[in-house]
Amino acid sequence: MPCGLQVALYKSVPTRLLSRAWGRLNQVELPHWLRRPVYSLYIWTFGVNMKEAAVEDLHHYRNLSEFFRRKLKPQARPVCGLHSVISPSDGRILNFGQVKNCEVEQVKGVTYSLESFLGPRTCTEDLLFPPATSCDSFKNQLVTREGNELYHCVIYLAPGDYHCFHSPTDWTVSHRRHFPGSLMSVNPGMARWIKELFCHNERVVLTGDWKHGFFSLTAVGATNVGSIRIYFDRDLHTNSPRHSKGSYNDFSFVTHTNREGVPMRKGEHLGEFNLGSTIVLIFEAPKDFNFQLKTGQKIRFGEALGSL
Repeated sequence: MPCGLQVALYKSVPTRLLSRAWGRLNQVELPHWLRRPVYSLYIWTFGVNMKEAAVEDLHHYRNLSEFFRRKLKPQARPVCGLHSVISPSDGRILNFGQVKNCEVEQVKGVTYSLESFLGPRTCTEDLLFPPATSCDSFKNQLVTREGNELYHCVIYLAPGDYHCFHSPTDWTVSHRRHFPGSLMSVNPGMARWIKELFCHNERVVLTGDWKHGFFSLTAVGATNVGSIRIYFDRDLHTNSPRHSKGSYNDFSFVTHTNREGVPMRKGEHLGEFNLGSTIVLIFEAPKDFNFQLKTGQKIRFGEALGSL
């Protein structure tokens, strides 16, 4: 079967409906006697390290959703304090580096448009910049300080990974953009197969500023990830039954009573997925910012991504 037809067939699968059904199944309370065998099978299949969990007793978790969203022991993930940016989650590094020509690599050799991924700039985000008229001008809007470059890092969370994510640095979140989108698988094999996969999928884009300028963290949904939760954003509701293709909705955390937005400290709890997915960081930093990574390496929340 031609590759294009295979992709078209896969895109026609009702992944959002299936993910909502999976989400409801995850909420079903398991009988006490069934919890250990069910969770043990999952632990064996995906290599989960339960010795890191805040609660190791499998009988404690009433349903699959609680088990997926298990918390860690406080000392399990020490936060690196000497570096500018830490990993916001456990996972595997799919790609990283400078953003070139407004194209970002989801995996090596497969790119997506920066503007399609983040969406257009709005007046509520930054009044200093006019609307972008070209790819380069869109990128230039994000780079607010002379001498800085735009960087990106893509982290894939497998089903067996710790599913919460944290603040990768000290920054202030001023804006949230929610793209309803699809819920296709984001495993590396699928990311190589479908161009602009991250732009098709449901995602929550948080944008703001850190000490070097623009900073953003995007949580990308995936099949069976019927929920992306941001702890400080009670108005966010993901994987709703109805949405218009290509639509998005904006929410500003900057108000008359709060002109600063939402301050986040490095390592602070930020949100969670209901299974596994992808986090994309896009931020500006001085030209001497250096990633301390290798493509494909495993990384844990709190470890350094890069430094100045």
